[in-house]
Amino acid sequence: MPSRGPADTDTRDQDAAVTAMLEARSIALVGASARPGSLGERMVAQVARSPSRPRTYLVNPRYAEIDGQPCLPRLADVPEPVDLVLLAVPDTALEEQLGQAASRGDRSAVIFGYALDLPEAGGLKNRLAAIATSAGMAMCGPACMGYLNVARGLRAVGYLEPDPVPAGPVALITHSGSVWFAMNRARRGFGFSLLVSSGQELVTTTAAYARYALQLAETKVLALVLEAIRDAAELRSVLGSAQARDVPVVLLSAGGSETGKAMVSAHSGALAAADGAWEALASAYGIHRVRDLAELADTLELFSSGRRAAPGGGIATVHDSGLERAHVADLAAELNVPFAPISQATAGRLAAVLEPGLAPANPLDAWGTGRDAEPLFAECLSAMAADPAVAAVALAVDLVPELDGDQSYQQAVLTAASGTSKPVAVLAGLPAAVDPVAAARLRAGGVPVLEGTRSGLLALRHLLDHAAPGEPPPGPPSAAPSDSPSARWQRWAPVLAEGRPSGAVLLDLLRDYAIPAVRARAVCTRAGAVAAAAEIGYPVVIKTDEPRIAHKSDVGGVRLGLGDPEAVGAAYDDLAARLGPRVLVCQTAAPGTELALGITRDLALGSLLVISAGGVLIEIFAERAVLLAPVTRSAALAAVRRLRLAPVLAGARGQPAADLGAIADTIVALSRLACDLGDMLDALDINPLICGPSGAVAADVLAVPRPWNPDAARAMLSRQAST
Repeated sequence: MPSRGPADTDTRDQDAAVTAMLEARSIALVGASARPGSLGERMVAQVARSPSRPRTYLVNPRYAEIDGQPCLPRLADVPEPVDLVLLAVPDTALEEQLGQAASRGDRSAVIFGYALDLPEAGGLKNRLAAIATSAGMAMCGPACMGYLNVARGLRAVGYLEPDPVPAGPVALITHSGSVWFAMNRARRGFGFSLLVSSGQELVTTTAAYARYALQLAETKVLALVLEAIRDAAELRSVLGSAQARDVPVVLLSAGGSETGKAMVSAHSGALAAADGAWEALASAYGIHRVRDLAELADTLELFSSGRRAAPGGGIATVHDSGLERAHVADLAAELNVPFAPISQATAGRLAAVLEPGLAPANPLDAWGTGRDAEPLFAECLSAMAADPAVAAVALAVDLVPELDGDQSYQQAVLTAASGTSKPVAVLAGLPAAVDPVAAARLRAGGVPVLEGTRSGLLALRHLLDHAAPGEPPPGPPSAAPSDSPSARWQRWAPVLAEGRPSGAVLLDLLRDYAIPAVRARAVCTRAGAVAAAAEIGYPVVIKTDEPRIAHKSDVGGVRLGLGDPEAVGAAYDDLAARLGPRVLVCQTAAPGTELALGITRDLALGSLLVISAGGVLIEIFAERAVLLAPVTRSAALAAVRRLRLAPVLAGARGQPAADLGAIADTIVALSRLACDLGDMLDALDINPLICGPSGAVAADVLAVPRPWNPDAARAMLSRQAST
């Protein structure tokens, strides 16, 4: 058996501490109170309602007892080290109380307060983190609501929560206490195995909670509401585990990565700045990203039904309104939610029950005179569900309260759901109009009620996406394939450590990584430019190579199609006079569609690859795909095909199609460069990458090396070379 390394031991110890916290059998409640409505009073009441009945010790010097239970004056008076300490105390007392818990050997703590770093506090958060970390304690918070371990029957909160909390397959971990409250009170068609309000995560991070949640047999869906990526390596490991176990991960992120916001010289950094890190993470691990709480709730409800869509299919919807059918069709097209093409057999089955004048199609308007609504809609839904191309079925009605008590729609969809293993849902248009009694009945029967047309369609798309075969998660950067990464690293790391290389040097760097690039010569005289052009062959391109100029076209620093020595000389004279004597004389690339490829650095995830439209279109299109390195060829192809520019690359309107395979190979090669040299770079841009039928060639490249002082650079190079 292989021996455990330090990282394995640390993870094992952390997992044990987290389990001790989330399944605590003994708890000290510091700040327990008898004052009605206080945090301390609610904390005592909530723990007392835990079905697991942990041993509890109340701690507060102001009370001898609370509701007949003895109250100890100090944490030191608790007769045993406990699994969990709940700290409902002012910020000024946090350090002392946590220190006492650590010295006693208590296993974990929850800090409800904010632990504000006021000037007089002098780095309180750092000191709290140091205390807990050195003692091997798990710690929830600060600024958290605590947690509800529904699967194990423990309520470690200081706020009034539903009793009982609805049990079910969703594990929710959120940085937001407000979202934690909202989801716990949503009265939707799902329940929870675990709810964690993790707050600022000074010690125990989302990754640790998620790893615990995945070990619970009750967890079938993982929901994350996050504002920052903390402990990125562990988070990636856990997301990989969820993907391997086919546990859907639904993510609502808030707040973009800071990557590249200050990197005005690199397009890739600016393009990835909004939320590129989240996009890359989601793409790598098959995460379902949602944009608001409505989409989150609908998606969780759909996944919680336990029914999965078959791969390759589309949705089918049955309506009671022609206009709303058209509205759903329009919105589905906008959101890229595919309708299944139904077979002739299905169309015939529908035609047999529809009233004259109604077309048997998908989406289907089944409302005629309203006669025999229950059997009509049940048969239409069942016919759609039986079609092999249909992956999921929805009754798209507003589900308003029926004033005459009619339950035809409810019974119809329940009947259809009972006759198929495919997902069957109700797609309601207006949340405020949904009849809560009807919705509760449907949910009790296992039918999700999606409370919004847009959010419901997006939830259905997530269901379809989850059925599609996905890429295996990327390995660590060191796993990137390479002929001899250490040799290339030794060639190029010293060059990057010295500062910004010239354009000709960077084009050589690309070629060393098997990225085709135009031939180029760096010169600083008129005669040198003319000689370089003769060597490369006419026509040539001349562009400024002054290091202070990042975007050459913005300053008129590029001259194209120069066909003779006189044109080269005149172009050099102009650029030298306006911008400086350093220029690059380049081979003219064959015409093609322009892409831009980039590497940018995220503080949490490291190197990200950015793919976008190139040339002057890079800012006009303002779209991109962001990937984690290393990138597989199939993942690169999929990313390119997601771009709005993809039809142009495929040969739209009679234009020659670009070689998509060559583009994918270039992206894979750039990912190898990122894995080898990403620590040396803040950003690198290839713009444009000219893509045509014969391949893809880099026409220009910009690098922004990480700022190293000379001593640090030498030390880093020496350390890396020795390993």
